[in-house]
Amino acid sequence: MATYAVGDLQGCLAPLKCLLQQVAFDPARDKLWLAGDLVNRGPQSLETLRFLYSIRDAVTCVLGNHDLHLLAVAHNIERLKKADTLREIVEAPDRADLLDWLRQQKLLHYDEQRDIVLVHAGIPPQWSLEKARLRAAEVEEALRDDERLPLFLDGMYGNEPAKWDKKLHGVERLRVITNYFTRMRFCTEDGKLDLKSKEGLDTAPPGYAPWFSHPKRKTRGQKIIFGHWAALEGRCNEPGLFALDTGCVWGGSLTLLNVDTGERLSCDCASKDS
Repeated sequence: MATYAVGDLQGCLAPLKCLLQQVAFDPARDKLWLAGDLVNRGPQSLETLRFLYSIRDAVTCVLGNHDLHLLAVAHNIERLKKADTLREIVEAPDRADLLDWLRQQKLLHYDEQRDIVLVHAGIPPQWSLEKARLRAAEVEEALRDDERLPLFLDGMYGNEPAKWDKKLHGVERLRVITNYFTRMRFCTEDGKLDLKSKEGLDTAPPGYAPWFSHPKRKTRGQKIIFGHWAALEGRCNEPGLFALDTGCVWGGSLTLLNVDTGERLSCDCASKDS
C-alpha cells in the first residue's frame, strides 16, 4: 500500500494516468491525495472528474478555487468564462453525482498518523493548525448544506475582507476563510492578503511575502502539501513544505509525490495531453 499526492490537475487526465501507471497504482490498495483544482482550463475536465469519481474510495481531495468556481457555475451563480472548460460537466447526464461528490470534499485534510496537511493554497501565518482545521470546517459545513450552499457560492467571490478577524460573521467570514485556503500566495505577517500578484517569490508587493516564508508562521515545522502556485515550479525552499503545482495546464509537468518516501515523479503534459 502506498499513498501518493498530485498537484493541480485542471482537467489534464492523460498525465495523471501516465504517472499512476508508472507507480502501478491500484485503487484497491493505494491512496491518491489531490491538492485541488481538479478541473478547468485543461482538455479533459469532465473525463478527469469521472475518473476520480470512479476511484473515489481511494481518493482524498481538497478543493481549489477552480473547483469552487465549477460549483458556482453549476448553480447558475457565476457565468462561464471564456477560458473555462466546464460546460461539458454542467451539461453531463451524470452531473448530479459528480457535483455532489465534489462538494463533499474538504478544504483541509490532516493525516494524524503522518502528521501532514494537504491544502490547496496554504495556511495563513497567524493560524495554528488547530485553528485552520476549525476554520476549514466552517466552509465545509456550508458546502454540504443544501440551504446554505447557494448563499455561500453567491458570496464567496471578492478580495475583501483582506484579513481575518474573529468578529467576522456570515458570508464575509466564509469568504476570507475560502480565500486563504484556495487563493492565497502573498500576505503580511498578520495575514492581510494580496490576491492580485501571481508570479514568483521575488514579485511580492511591498510589505508582503509568500505565506510560508514569515518567520513567525504558527505552522512552521508542520509538514504541508499544497498546490495552486504554478510559478513556484514545485520549489519553495521551506523545510517540510511540498509545493506540487508544476504548471501542468500551462505546458509544464504534472508532479506526483510519494507521501511516505518523498520521491517525486513528473510527466510532461505537453506530450501527453490530447
